[in-house]
Parts: sequence; C-alpha cells; structure tokens
Amino acid sequence: MKTTPYGILLMLMILTISCQENKKKKAKEFHPKTYKMHKATSEIVVDGVLEEAWEKAVVKDFNNFYAAEKSHDKQNTKFRMLWDEEFLYLFYECQDQFITAREKERDGAPYFDDCAEFFLSPTAEPIGVHFGFELNLYKTANDFVFVNDFYEGVFGSIKGLNPAYETEITINGTLNDNSDIDTGWTMEMAIPISVFKGVTKFEPVQKGSRWTFLALRQDRNDATGDRRVTSTIFPIESEEAVHDANQFSWLEFVEE
Repeated sequence: MKTTPYGILLMLMILTISCQENKKKKAKEFHPKTYKMHKATSEIVVDGVLEEAWEKAVVKDFNNFYAAEKSHDKQNTKFRMLWDEEFLYLFYECQDQFITAREKERDGAPYFDDCAEFFLSPTAEPIGVHFGFELNLYKTANDFVFVNDFYEGVFGSIKGLNPAYETEITINGTLNDNSDIDTGWTMEMAIPISVFKGVTKFEPVQKGSRWTFLALRQDRNDATGDRRVTSTIFPIESEEAVHDANQFSWLEFVEE
C-alpha cells in the first residue's frame, strides 16, 4: 500500500506526540535528591580506616530499609564520598551484629552476603545503562555494566568489565559466627575514573557535573538462607527497584 503525504505527516505527528509523552513520563518519574561529593584536598590511603582526609566528606545515613522483618534488621550505615581527577572514593561505615560472607568467586553473588553496592551512570538524566560495583567482606567483587532493556524487555548484566580498583575492609567482630554479637565493619574503595573512559564526556569529572547514582547496602544476618535487608542512601520504591535509573539520585561534583 502506498503511503500518502498525509499518512506520512500523521505518522510523524504520532511519533512526535509519543516522544513528548515519554519525556513527560521520564520527567514525572525522576525526582532526584542530591549528594554533594566534595573534592579531596589531601591524599587518601585506602586502608579501611576513617582518617583525617575524610573530614570534608558529607556523611549520609542509609535510613531507608527494605525487607526488614526482625528487631535487629535496621542497622545503621554511614556513607561518605570524595573525588579527584583520578578516583572516586567511597567509605561505608556499617553497624552489624552478625557479620556474614560466603561468596569467594568473582562475578558471583556477593549481594547475598553483607555487601556494599554502588550503581552509577556518568549522565545527569536517567538512562537504561549503569555501572555496578558490589563487594562482600571477602572483597569478592561483582562488577558489571547493567542494561535495563537488553533484549525483548529483559535486562542484561555484562560482567566482562572486571576493572581494577582498590578496596580495604576492617571487621570489628567475628566473621560467620552468630554465637556472639559483633560491632560492625567498614569498607573503603577507590574507583579509577578511567573505568568510565569514553562516557565521561557527557558529564565530565569537574565541578558542577552531576552523575546519577544509588548507594546501598545488603545486610545478611541469618546464619543460613539468602534473606537480606536492603538499605539505601535515598528512598526507592522497593528493593526490586535498585536497578531502575528513575530511582537514582544525583551525585554532584563540588570543590568548596
């Protein structure tokens, strides 16, 4: 069937309206909060210890809990970030009565253990792709590029990235022993900016840039099974929404 000029015009109008509606939907769904990430002014030694270099960082508690069922499930996490031209620096300070880890294989499932997680895209608006970093207390890493709609509406997780980044942990308690009460653990990370080479052009590593991100923690206190409590830096709809970019917030690069 031959398409008339009127038919072509009608299709263009429908496409235009559809694009506008998608933009409105995205704008309606994306209500980001902001974490202001200050620039480091002194050398950061990645050793899992909260040192003087971290005094400038904004401290943010993870007060948003998901799947908390027991009285001790809501355990506090304090989160900090800094940046310079070479690295993003992260520091997790976690209360934990029962410190637990099992996964030892890279790109396995450390997210079923006590685990620090960090998802981000070097863009100021939500997109369908983000970088992911997940580490348990064995420093077992699951790092990936997450694609929300990889094929036929199903997500894909590309695990061939395997970047090199520094991580150190301190544990105040006994790992995998629920016969006593532990105090907690810390995790310090330095992620090279070079991991994002090729896409930082959209929001360069500089004062005023905004990336979209979600920082969270998985807390597994049961000696057996895979039940976890998820806590996040900012509220999300549910623990199933952790990879939804519209649930992310802004990571803003500041210098002052």
